[in-house]
Amino acid sequence: MATLAGRSLLISGGSRGIGLAIALRAARDGANITLLAKTDAPHPRLEGTVHTAAEAIVAAGGRALAVVGDVRNDDDIDRAVAAAVGAFGGIDVVVNNASVIDLSATTELTGKRYDLMQDVNVRGTFMLSRAALPWLRRAENPHILSLSPPLNLRPAWLGAFPGYMLAKYGMTLATLGLAAENASDGIAANTLWPRTTVATAAVRHALGGEEMMRASRTPAVYADAAHVVLCRPSRELTGASLIVEDVLRGAGVTDFSGYAAVPGTPDEALQPDIFLD
Repeated sequence: MATLAGRSLLISGGSRGIGLAIALRAARDGANITLLAKTDAPHPRLEGTVHTAAEAIVAAGGRALAVVGDVRNDDDIDRAVAAAVGAFGGIDVVVNNASVIDLSATTELTGKRYDLMQDVNVRGTFMLSRAALPWLRRAENPHILSLSPPLNLRPAWLGAFPGYMLAKYGMTLATLGLAAENASDGIAANTLWPRTTVATAAVRHALGGEEMMRASRTPAVYADAAHVVLCRPSRELTGASLIVEDVLRGAGVTDFSGYAAVPGTPDEALQPDIFLD
């Protein structure tokens, strides 16, 4: 499949950043997109709301449904699934985009922040995917895509920030488990992770401010790679930990200069993302 036209995507988060970029790329095909996100009103430090995201999706050519809710709340998840099915007739794709980052060292990470990362990243990924499974089984080309890294057990990464590592690797393990469990039903479940940092609010506020933003690629690189994956026949690619740039190269992309947050920035000047050697 070369297009997402007419397909129904359920995305956690998506008010801004990578999730919104994935939604907008799908919208340009004419996809139907349900966003489950918390940002109902403008935030002083964050751009956009779930409502402005829905407006942008419609402007890009898609159909949009904004569901205000928290992926930690099972009732909100069920409400989002029901809304997507009611509006668009089913669910073809789940994108587990919602995520919390905290790079605190173990002794500095509070229990509250640890629980938040586990609840959003791991439990949210599992429960949203779980709730959509009955509808994915009915879809022609069903996909689950989680924005999480490959399982790199090198000590340097295991020991860098264990709290966050557990949460992101938990997303990956949940996704790989779903892939194995549902392979016979033709439901693809894969993860996707970039080689460089991507210019998002998380990078600005948690990693390195404006300097790190300038050394990053734009969310479009993630969105284009996700589009390639989600257009693949689901029975041909599942249980894989995919890398954004490798996916795009496999699709014929040879020039990544257009993805630099600062035009003209050479690849060697970009900031490598974490968990990749």
